[in-house]
Amino acid sequence: MDATFWQQRWADNAIGFHLDDVNPNLVEHFNVLGVPVGGCVFVPLCGKSQDLLWLAQQGINVIGVELSEKAVAVFFSENQLTPTVKQFDHLERWQCDNITIYRGDFFSLIPELLEGVDAVYDRAALVALPKAMRSDYCRHLNYIVPEPLTALLVSFDYDQEKMDGPPFSVPAYEVRYHFGDVVPITPLSSNNIITEVPHFAKRGLDTIDEQVYFLGYPTR
Repeated sequence: MDATFWQQRWADNAIGFHLDDVNPNLVEHFNVLGVPVGGCVFVPLCGKSQDLLWLAQQGINVIGVELSEKAVAVFFSENQLTPTVKQFDHLERWQCDNITIYRGDFFSLIPELLEGVDAVYDRAALVALPKAMRSDYCRHLNYIVPEPLTALLVSFDYDQEKMDGPPFSVPAYEVRYHFGDVVPITPLSSNNIITEVPHFAKRGLDTIDEQVYFLGYPTR
């Protein structure tokens, strides 16, 4: 799975992974991150998610990264936002008010671009990557965000033999493998969402658990 795969998915509008509304897990669990008004949240592989706008409306500075130029352009146009665009080496910075999206490869991000980040919100990044790429993703995430890592992670657990990703199955033991030596991991919720997201059933699943974790030390 390379950059061409995701560029083609956006070009074909094959974006079943995109939610038209704010993810309810973000609304329910955001406070666990302890990010103050004026703080900063990093959203990797953000697409054109409405979660970015919701975070900004809470008075949070939002930094996203997204490979697809179409996804970034559509986010700003659909939300009637006019960004300024500047080139940063291999990345473009699209910015309007308290929302910044770096258009380009996640692995091109450097710590200096994320110096003010208080927390990470990963709803669709880790699960978007095949197993061979997930360790590299987690290592780079830990490298570019300030220590200690504080994150809200949404993952899926399902029978990978019944459905090929993305999104991929990243069960609890793998979350512990990637982050257990870095920070404490606190499970927040686990729900079978097969009836709420019927396209998973059409792809062959009869159950899929959406799991939410807090990664980090207690913030309150």
